[in-house]
Amino acid sequence: MSTAHAHYVHAATGTAHRATTTTTPAPTAPADRGPSPVSRLGGPEALLIWTLATVFVVWLFSLQTGYGIVSPDIQQSAGLSVAQISLAASVYTWVFAICQFFSGSLLDRYGSRPLMTVGVALVTIGAFLFAGTTGFGSLVLAQAVMALGAAFGFVGAGYIGGHWFEPARYGLMFGLVQTFASLGSAVGQPAIAAMLGVVTWQQLLGGFGGLGVLLVVLFAIFVRNPDTPAERAARAGAHGNVFGEIVRDLGRCFTTWNVNLAALMAGASFGTMLALGVLWGPRVMEARGAGPGFAAVLTAAAWLGLAVGAPLANVVSNRWNSRRMPAAAGTLLQALAVALVIYLPTASNGASIVLMFCVGLFAGAHMLGFTVAGESVSGALIGSSAAIVNGVCFIIGGVLQAVPGALLPENPTLDDFRAALWLMPAVLVLGAVAALLMREPRPATGVGEQATAAATS
Repeated sequence: MSTAHAHYVHAATGTAHRATTTTTPAPTAPADRGPSPVSRLGGPEALLIWTLATVFVVWLFSLQTGYGIVSPDIQQSAGLSVAQISLAASVYTWVFAICQFFSGSLLDRYGSRPLMTVGVALVTIGAFLFAGTTGFGSLVLAQAVMALGAAFGFVGAGYIGGHWFEPARYGLMFGLVQTFASLGSAVGQPAIAAMLGVVTWQQLLGGFGGLGVLLVVLFAIFVRNPDTPAERAARAGAHGNVFGEIVRDLGRCFTTWNVNLAALMAGASFGTMLALGVLWGPRVMEARGAGPGFAAVLTAAAWLGLAVGAPLANVVSNRWNSRRMPAAAGTLLQALAVALVIYLPTASNGASIVLMFCVGLFAGAHMLGFTVAGESVSGALIGSSAAIVNGVCFIIGGVLQAVPGALLPENPTLDDFRAALWLMPAVLVLGAVAALLMREPRPATGVGEQATAAATS
């Protein structure tokens, strides 16, 4: 949510500027002035709201990535084909990707209280629809409704961090959301596999819906924007047609070649990780002879790898003084790891865990796509550039879920999976080529610096 961050800094700077240029008002008793904006930011209320936003992200990520674990049971109960299961998964991804282009700007315009509560409610409704799946149509409807609400999850957590914490802590808080989300997926998949041995998939998904009801109540009570002069100034500055402004900003970013290349690189990396971690990873491992429980452990290892690789990518990039080379190297290493997972003739349990961890670890390179895109545009367009990168990540992820499903027979064997999933390493190689074609952004300019410069200009 770089857009929210920039707006916050801009509003705070503008408020300070007006305070130094207007006539000093008559003294007011301290009791009438209330707490200062700085003392409110980062306090107990901020931590409570950020925690709720993070729980929302972990909950919906667990629900999303758990699809790969429950999908065989849903397929059997509802009489669906593998192609229908993969197409339903891609519907979620595509709806989510499209909504990503608009969710951040809508939050900037209308605030967290209505939209994030509505987002949690939509995911909750989708979970109950998911639990009541009886055929392909109801499954697609559940996926679409969940995706509408989930679009406000990760972006909303970034929005909360940008408004409830001081700018210096924004990156840290947003990075922690990413880490917790990956860890939640890693822990959630084995937990879901274990619970399916005790309850039915309908009862399990109904339990997710019950937790969502609790979250809706908590969000309605506690989640809001801070009441500060900076917030009021930012809200008063809202103007024009929000849809038109979003389209205009996206158009400016799409005309920047580096943004497109960064989006392709990140989309290839994260899209492959998403397809493997949400759908195909458990299926391939089960075709190799692994039980559902160990297959869940293997995909959990991939998400653990991403939790480590996501923050590590920028650290390596800064140490190398390069964005392009770490992005290309990480994407190529991810292609090698994915190819070994699919095509390695035999692998011990330990080797399989290491390979899946490496898939996620090297997928952390996709975070450099956001960095490069943000450093390639003006500060006012950082949020839109991030929306493009994030949207492309999920669009490619949707393609990598749907296309292999259409190529597989009704009861696929390991050889069938190998014949269909060649697309993943091929896409990663193309992503590495896109990374090599990227121009190195100006070394003296970082995303945070651009956002602050744009906000104070």
